[in-house]
Amino acid sequence: MTFRLFTALILLVCIAACGSQSTWQDDPQTHIVRKGETLFSIAWRYGKSSKDLARWNRLGDGSLIYPGQVLKLNGSAASGRTSKPTSTASRRDSKPLPSIPAQPPPKWAWPTKGQINVKFGAKPGTGTGVLINGRSGQAIYAAASGRVVYAGSGLIGYGQLIIIKHNDTYLSAYGYNASLLVKEGDQIKKGQKIATMGEGPERKPRLHFEIRRNGEPVDPRQYLSAR
Repeated sequence: MTFRLFTALILLVCIAACGSQSTWQDDPQTHIVRKGETLFSIAWRYGKSSKDLARWNRLGDGSLIYPGQVLKLNGSAASGRTSKPTSTASRRDSKPLPSIPAQPPPKWAWPTKGQINVKFGAKPGTGTGVLINGRSGQAIYAAASGRVVYAGSGLIGYGQLIIIKHNDTYLSAYGYNASLLVKEGDQIKKGQKIATMGEGPERKPRLHFEIRRNGEPVDPRQYLSAR
């Protein structure tokens, strides 16, 4: 009887601990950094600006993040592991931060040949960009000059993805690639071949192309020449 009681107590403790951990991880105001994530990939996942995430979390240029770190997802949210501010430094951190001035968009070019098959905000796809029809292995080009801040397949729903930072306001993304020809940190010129087309939704050759302004998806057609 004693052994059964002891086992039941252990199970209750485990269930309580698991529930606490699940609540902490599911906090919509914070994100727990996982292995392989970058500040840009986290910002992309939540539709935020990487500059904002860096400022909200006092990260400087944002390069010093590590697995297990808890990041605030807005300027006023408190971290899931912190209590009410008591020190001068924590009171200072809770003050609103000034906004970053918007920078002008670059001069954009089409990232590949083909017509838009699925418009911005429509389905299938993530709904945050456009789907451009093409053929398997077709060349994908950088729509503007910039630096590669993400290249990989860690973001669900995009396949093999490339994200290019053009300035502090604008990013572009290229998803569903068959192969990636650039890596994180590469400086890219407008029109440079960066990938080859793979299969998107419905297993058809397509490019998911996306432009984000301060982390928010915008319709790429407003920046591209008419076809």
